[in-house]
Amino acid sequence: MNVHALYIALYCDEDVLEGIAEALRQRGYDAVSAAEAGMLERSDAEQFEYAVRHRRAILTYNASDYVCLANAWFSAGKEHDGVIISQQFSKRQFGELLRRLLNLLDTLTREKMRNQVIALQSFK
Repeated sequence: MNVHALYIALYCDEDVLEGIAEALRQRGYDAVSAAEAGMLERSDAEQFEYAVRHRRAILTYNASDYVCLANAWFSAGKEHDGVIISQQFSKRQFGELLRRLLNLLDTLTREKMRNQVIALQSFK
């Protein structure tokens, strides 16, 4: 079995703090930002489709739109790699966002994240 298939690959929506994907990569995690993926100023649906196409869970502050997208996708019989909903963090809260993400990434497998919408709040 491919060991990388066990771990969550993360895609950070463009509103997520700049640098969070890089900080995760520095710690050995697979993460990419919307800016790094060339996806700035794309619609939420395009962001979600990018995450699905690249088998990544998406991290976003935009609960309402992404919960609807995830539900519609799943209702249509399609699978996705998960949506992580976070409260908005300021630059001075970077460390707290990173800490919660590390807790999540160290707790959940890719399989457990599949087709789920998870609140990052649960990983304080």
